[in-house]
Amino acid sequence: MSKLKVYLDTSVISYLEQVDAPEQMKVTCEVWETFKKGDYDIFISDVVIRELANCSDEEKRKRLLSHLTEIEYNVVNVTKETVVLAEQIIDFGILKKRSFDDCQHIAAAIVNDCDFIISWNFKHIVNVKTINGIKILTTNKGYKDIAIYPPNAFLIEEENDEND
Repeated sequence: MSKLKVYLDTSVISYLEQVDAPEQMKVTCEVWETFKKGDYDIFISDVVIRELANCSDEEKRKRLLSHLTEIEYNVVNVTKETVVLAEQIIDFGILKKRSFDDCQHIAAAIVNDCDFIISWNFKHIVNVKTINGIKILTTNKGYKDIAIYPPNAFLIEEENDEND
């Protein structure tokens, strides 16, 4: 059986070092441990790389990039098809032009046949309007359906928990 393909937007990687949001940071670190096991095919785009490179705190930027060395992942480049789909996300009224990078994250995941997008971005990505809009768009344009979740949806209960 092939592995599920999971696209990580920049927020997931950022929250590995988000000390001002300890609960999300804890969850992200736990999910990261799952990703280290290699049970999923992990995807990021060159948009993620660019956004991480733009982190103004040099030490944090180094730590975030270092986290990426802990997992196996595929970097996908934004292509003409990705940009066209990102523009259609705006044209469909799902997101606004000012959220173009978020549109590119979603489009890169769709174009690369990912099964899931995970994100902490509730304002633009992980919300009912975007999820429903993307479902309609992927159906309308003939793409595979994609599920959008926050990282805590990927927390796996340990099977050897003796308190069951």
